[in-house]
Amino acid sequence: MQLAPGERSILSYFPSTSQAEKAASALKNAGIEEVQVDRVSRYGVEIDENYNNPINNADTITGPTLYSSSSRLENADTRVLLGADPSVSGYGDTGYGVAGKKGFMVTVVTNEEKLDQALDIIKQHGGTV
Repeated sequence: MQLAPGERSILSYFPSTSQAEKAASALKNAGIEEVQVDRVSRYGVEIDENYNNPINNADTITGPTLYSSSSRLENADTRVLLGADPSVSGYGDTGYGVAGKKGFMVTVVTNEEKLDQALDIIKQHGGTV
């Protein structure tokens, strides 16, 4: 995608899907139409709320913690290696980061007139740019 003259893009990150969705809704209510919410993971993403929901029936630790695409069809070796990632257990690497800290991205395309307003909305909802 190429931005038109006068358009600006914003990539912002949120610690939870609910904060990202609220920010996206507020941006749209402010008249900004180009808004998209995505999950971000270093291992790929599978949007499956039932499978990746630890409260329901997630079979693996990597689904809910890494937002990974680890499906029931992958071999056990792959799941073990993903489960050994420091962000799953929290041990092993100081400052490595915790899964979910910035796991959700809101992408915005807006004109220069609404740029400051969009940035304010993102910050008000706990996002970082």
